[in-house]
Amino acid sequence: MTHRETTRITVYGCGPDEAVLFRELAPGLGVRPVITDVPVSENNTELAAGSRCVSVDHKTLVTHAALRALRRTGVQYVSTRSIGCNHIDVEYAESIGILVENVSYSPDSVADYTLMLMLMALRDAKAVVRRTDMHDYRLSEARGRELRDLTVGVIGTGRIGAAVMDRLRGFGCRVLAHDKRPVDRPGPRVERVALDELLRRSDLVTLHAPLTAATHHLLDRRRLAQLKDGALIVNTARGGLIDTEALVQELESGRLGGAALDVVEGEEGVFYADCRDEPMESKALLRLQELPNALITPHTAYYTDHALRDIVRNSLTNCLTFESGNQHA
Repeated sequence: MTHRETTRITVYGCGPDEAVLFRELAPGLGVRPVITDVPVSENNTELAAGSRCVSVDHKTLVTHAALRALRRTGVQYVSTRSIGCNHIDVEYAESIGILVENVSYSPDSVADYTLMLMLMALRDAKAVVRRTDMHDYRLSEARGRELRDLTVGVIGTGRIGAAVMDRLRGFGCRVLAHDKRPVDRPGPRVERVALDELLRRSDLVTLHAPLTAATHHLLDRRRLAQLKDGALIVNTARGGLIDTEALVQELESGRLGGAALDVVEGEEGVFYADCRDEPMESKALLRLQELPNALITPHTAYYTDHALRDIVRNSLTNCLTFESGNQHA
């Protein structure tokens, strides 16, 4: 099978903006997309009939039952439109004959957003904007801090973590880096250290590690207690990297200076939905949003025009790459 032949790919959980891009890019790649805004489930895999490859969103859990139903339908490849795969049991999928792969996209989207959250946390932007909206134009009781005076700890130095460190270099701050993998050319003013040392020395910690069984609650009660008094935490990776209950207690006590979180444990089914008229079931999320020293945004760091186009194009090309190597399967 060549890329000029029409390949049928079923696209699940497709938002309107993604659908526009799939319809724009697919014909040039020789793809006929079957698009639905409904997430994949065991009850709708008939949509994938005739497709060996499907593309799924990152917003909902892909259950074992859904994977089995996809396999019975003839699906052999799942492309998730995300960097993380924590919403899919990849090993289980492989055990039943389905290969799961992620997509890459511009790391600049998340890196830029991470720096924005850092600066907002340092300048207490949440309180400043809220007071200004209420026509209270007095200076904040707490003065802001400048990045150049701080030590920033970067946990996870893949493409996004590296892009964050590139940006931090321009601010002149000291950077500590931790990753289980070696850091290639960490650059000036970047020091590779063990995790516990990073936590003890950093004024601000930013998370860019994948969520796996090994990294779940990477910042647990013990590690949060290692942070300096007044330290800040930024998380644009995955909510499960932090023990939310322990974080709330540290923030409520005032020991930590604050947290700016684009991802939160239990965000599934809440983020990306209009919940204005719905009761908030996640007590942890509700408490975080009430805290003056916690800034919450709804998993939107990746969401730029450039990154979304990368995601759609790379999901299509990944499927075509799989098809080209399995044309006789």
